[in-house]
Amino acid sequence: MLRRDGSISVYQDMWAAFSAWCLAQSPVVTLSSLGLADLHAFQAARFGRKTSDLSLTPRYALRLMRLIDRVLRHHAAQIDAAPNPSAADWIASNPMVRYADSAQADPLPEYLSTAEARQLIAFLSEARPRPGSRRDARAALTWQEVRNRVSVALQLGVGLTPGDVRALTLDSPVSQGGRVRERPWKLHVPGDGNSPAREAPVAPWAAELLRHWLVVRSELAIAGAFLFPSTRTGKQWQKPSQYECARRVLEEAGVDSQEGGSFRLRHTFAIRQLRRGSPPEQVARWLGIEAVKMKRYEHVVPRPVEVV
Repeated sequence: MLRRDGSISVYQDMWAAFSAWCLAQSPVVTLSSLGLADLHAFQAARFGRKTSDLSLTPRYALRLMRLIDRVLRHHAAQIDAAPNPSAADWIASNPMVRYADSAQADPLPEYLSTAEARQLIAFLSEARPRPGSRRDARAALTWQEVRNRVSVALQLGVGLTPGDVRALTLDSPVSQGGRVRERPWKLHVPGDGNSPAREAPVAPWAAELLRHWLVVRSELAIAGAFLFPSTRTGKQWQKPSQYECARRVLEEAGVDSQEGGSFRLRHTFAIRQLRRGSPPEQVARWLGIEAVKMKRYEHVVPRPVEVV
């Protein structure tokens, strides 16, 4: 129940904007005919517009859809009919709006879209030789460039943090017991002050890149125990250098962004695993975090869906 004049005025403006749009459609959209497609069309029509009702912003969109849902339920009760679920369905299908009220307290993670992930994987995979036109890929890249791409591949294909990447050793990749001979299928990730030691699966495309890096590393006789050293003498990769190298790879791949940095790759891994139906508790173990922290991903993935 609205008790403040300001709130009443806001809702009146919101409803006026929505009803005006409905009346302007052909045929006119009524409470009985209103469907999910109409709500999508209304929101699309307001994209980029600065209106008094602010209906495009996630928080105001949530308030508007809740208002529409209440009106639909009231209308259904008046005519003794089943409620029209369109507004409730629209909210459920838009996680950014659905969780707008809690967005400031628990920000949604930055992650790559499906198209961006495919684009990045294709770019990273060019670092290893393949039959055909890419047989010269190795010669076209320095060992540092191969290292950079493979390290980024493990952030996306294993869910590693930048710190995990720098801490990996030659003992981390596990090939024994895998489906493909000599191809690593999981990683032993060393523990640190923030997370315990753990094991995590390696996506097949990232595993192929890792196998190629191990060959490059061996042929060049790169020293030291670190999987991704800073120099050929085996010196550990330092944070500023690794950060800059990852940023450059993302930029070259065309998916660079000021938001989220390379942590977007880790978040993308988590979201892709959840969409495939992996239990949140299992994904949390792979990430080395507490299961309760998976709640932020559930805001983006309310239920498993097919991932290509």
